Amino acid sequence: MSTAVLGSAGPAAGPYGWPAPDPCDAPDAPAADFRAAMSALAAPVTVVTAYDAQGGARGLTASAVSSLSLTPPLFLVCLDHGSRTHDALTGAPAFCVNVLGPGDESLARQFSGPAEQRFAGVRLAPGPGPDPHRPPGLAAAALRLTCARWELAAGGDHTVLIGRVTGIEGDTGSAGGLLWHRRGFAHALPSAG
Repeated sequence: MSTAVLGSAGPAAGPYGWPAPDPCDAPDAPAADFRAAMSALAAPVTVVTAYDAQGGARGLTASAVSSLSLTPPLFLVCLDHGSRTHDALTGAPAFCVNVLGPGDESLARQFSGPAEQRFAGVRLAPGPGPDPHRPPGLAAAALRLTCARWELAAGGDHTVLIGRVTGIEGDTGSAGGLLWHRRGFAHALPSAG
């Protein structure tokens, strides 16, 4: 992989004409410091669900999520390689991002617990059943984004699952607002001003 910048004639000169250090040669920030810094970023809390190859509902709580593109409408989810749900989600042709709001903390905790207990007592949104192209949505989620798998990308110890949004169900005007911030749940409220 080339690190050259388009339009550059070569390495940039540093002070006194010395070659500038390659930023890729810099050491990584210590993991504990990076983790602490990232806890300062408030992130939306979602539950990402799909059907596995055997037709079983699988899901996990995810806060490393983001919109990616408007045209086409793309959404990304970052999945830890060590997750027991990783392969089911990355192998599914479609997945659902269930956007959680204040009051959904217990649902978020349930989907971060043991994989075999995540769907216990959870009501699914009405749908055609275990259709791999229509992933399970959580009835309790005020907003659900159905995504067709678009691409997988490597991201260190995570896989970036990119989906093309093919359906939106729920209330886009008031849904969401449950955040993960400073290693705990927080609520986003619209600004008064």
